[in-house]
Amino acid sequence: MDTATPGDRATETATITTDTIEAFAELTGDENPLHLDEEYAADGLFDGPIAHGMLVAGLISSALASLPGDIIYLSQDLWFENPVYPGQTVEATAEVLEDLGRDRYEVETVARVGEEVVISGTATVLSLEHRDGSS
Repeated sequence: MDTATPGDRATETATITTDTIEAFAELTGDENPLHLDEEYAADGLFDGPIAHGMLVAGLISSALASLPGDIIYLSQDLWFENPVYPGQTVEATAEVLEDLGRDRYEVETVARVGEEVVISGTATVLSLEHRDGSS
């Protein structure tokens, strides 16, 4: 299998639900009431519960894993630009920008709800030839 090259692009899409948010909170222990308590969150900055930023960022990880080769996530810079509310569909895109040498690549990462950017950033990944798992 090929490895990543500049211009390669992968996309993942998911609808964020209240159940997704609750499962993420249970898995991570992040029980911030901005994510889980309707009444509390309604009085805050966002006018209601929002998804955890890292839950949404997980879709970026999924998009990266869909790039060619065996992808190993080395680093990520993220900017949380807008909230994601239950019921919204997020599309995460990873586009390889530059070959950094030694199998490392710089990747632009963006998550959107419709045309609105909710997370942006860049990642550095290793892209290695895929091993078939047989010995």
